[in-house]
Amino acid sequence: MKLLYFAWLRTRIGKGSETLTPPPEVHDVRTLLEWLKQQSPGHAEALKNLSVVRVAVNQEHVSHDAHVSPDDEIALFPPVTGG
Repeated sequence: MKLLYFAWLRTRIGKGSETLTPPPEVHDVRTLLEWLKQQSPGHAEALKNLSVVRVAVNQEHVSHDAHVSPDDEIALFPPVTGG
């Protein structure tokens, strides 16, 4: 699974992307985010408030209950505001 991190999520995690293999019980965005929190202190800090984490699966914005699979590209980013 390819993970992409943007804005302050990238800064807190310490990298812009990584490829990981989540365990089989990770089947949706919410369980993926909970699993990611355990990967490092940076992940835990970046993902401590999941209500402000937006997600795209294969470049489509999705809710936290959306299905994920091992071949997906997952992008995590903060809310975006216009100006």
